[in-house]
Amino acid sequence: MKIALHAVSGRHPAAATASAPALQGVDLEVRAGEQLAVIGPSGAGKTTLLHLMACALRPSSGTVLLEGRNPWTLGGRDLRRVRGRLFLAPQVPPLPPRQRVVTAVLAGRLPQVSLWHSLRSLVYPSGIAQADAALSRFDLSDKLFARVDRLSGGERQRVGLARALLSQATLLLVDEPLSALDPARGAQAVATLTQAAREAGATLVATLHDVPMALQNFPRIVGMRAGQVVFDLPAGEVTPQLLQELYAQEAQPEPSLAFEEPAVAPRAVAMTCR
Repeated sequence: MKIALHAVSGRHPAAATASAPALQGVDLEVRAGEQLAVIGPSGAGKTTLLHLMACALRPSSGTVLLEGRNPWTLGGRDLRRVRGRLFLAPQVPPLPPRQRVVTAVLAGRLPQVSLWHSLRSLVYPSGIAQADAALSRFDLSDKLFARVDRLSGGERQRVGLARALLSQATLLLVDEPLSALDPARGAQAVATLTQAAREAGATLVATLHDVPMALQNFPRIVGMRAGQVVFDLPAGEVTPQLLQELYAQEAQPEPSLAFEEPAVAPRAVAMTCR
């Protein structure tokens, strides 16, 4: 799915109506099938950007176009159809505590199934094999029938990502998918997400605090600060100096910024954003 933001401003989903916009006059285009990482300090507007792309948040000003169409000019049914082609994975997955993992993962398919099918699946899950396959890509097959409230924070986060794999979305928007994962699990999660997006031909936009992970796995890097795009470059052109400037004046610099020159990935091949 192709995305275009033209002079877009917007407030954080949890912000008060009178608060200043978290995003200010942003211009950004993402080609269909492209993969990019959005980095920047806390409060830069990264989460707000994803919510605007997901049609979960109406822009205060400017225009968001998905496949050349402004979703906010569509009728209710057409807007739901557009949203059905998107998947927004928040940092904390909204998983009911008493729900079984298999049901939580299969919920990723809800936009593509009927109301009757979705209600029946709550009692008699259909698609168990697909849920198991998605979980296995995150080493969670043994949790297929576990209750969500019996999982660790990192396991819940990976369940949320497995749900994205079953969504059949053409636009995957993933917000801080590594916040509860150790380095090894984080590397596995990012590799799985990028590979799954390539296999499906889906566009992938992810926000990351782990800068080396972003540089090593995404062909394109967008740096944001104070609600604006500071740079938009191929990964191989993001220098330590640019990163130091992006994170300047942070009270406690991101630990992941303490990398040496070799940590900057070579230029990756660029590929043509619920």
